[in-house]
Amino acid sequence: MTATAPEATVVDVEFASSPPGLAPHTTFLLERIPQAEGLYALRAAGAPVRLFLLDPLLIEGVVYAPRLSAAALAEIGAADDGEALLFVVANPSEEGVHVNLRAPVVIHRETGRAVQMILEDQDQPIRMLLGATPSSAG
Repeated sequence: MTATAPEATVVDVEFASSPPGLAPHTTFLLERIPQAEGLYALRAAGAPVRLFLLDPLLIEGVVYAPRLSAAALAEIGAADDGEALLFVVANPSEEGVHVNLRAPVVIHRETGRAVQMILEDQDQPIRMLLGATPSSAG
């Protein structure tokens, strides 16, 4: 599976169903954050709703290669992992930036069709502080 970032600065993204906590929104724009390699803003179309997404390949000290389920790939219309982009949700806070390694966002690299999947691997943290040593990330 590849987590290589999209080539375009802005990508239209359509979720198969609303990501958890973002109902009723399904249509978003994925925008690169200038001068922040691998960081993106996922903004709901026509609403003041935003998530930050991070390319997990850029998380220092973490080897993150979750197995994408056949159901997730089918939901976005991907034949295999090579057609998917993988991101983790990043949440800034006073103590730093936390990432959710248990619920990645998977986007079809050509169509923009997306899903937020929940990994069955319960060892993946829901809230990991960047720069901290994870107990498990692979």
